[in-house]
Amino acid sequence: MTTRNDHQEDGVTPNTPARPQERAHADAVDAFIAAANSDDPARRADLLSRALAPGVVFWGPLGRGVGRDAVEDFITEVVQSYRAGGCRLVRTTSVDAPHEWARFGWRFEAPDGGTVLSGTDMVHVTPAGDIDEIVVFAGPLH
Repeated sequence: MTTRNDHQEDGVTPNTPARPQERAHADAVDAFIAAANSDDPARRADLLSRALAPGVVFWGPLGRGVGRDAVEDFITEVVQSYRAGGCRLVRTTSVDAPHEWARFGWRFEAPDGGTVLSGTDMVHVTPAGDIDEIVVFAGPLH
């Protein structure tokens, strides 16, 4: 288990050695997480433009969205509302990337380090290194 001190300021676990493909996937995932944790809308948009394809499809517990704007709206409405209370998104695992698909574990962490919610995301990454599909699985698998 990781603790709050095991993460960089943006909520991303420190990098570990990876194959080039896994590194490209991890870079995109880490930019997405940093965007979720950014209080600055301009920085968030910049990070999302680096991480996501323009037509990204986002599948989450609240439904489906298409495009970077839909992902940014989700972050603004859901993630940032918790951020106001000091919470942040933290990647808790390495990015497992066998080919163009990748998965990673995450948790939404309270200021005291406690877990508000955790889950696993799956992402599809294009040859250019952009995420063009995100599937969010929130909560434990039963």
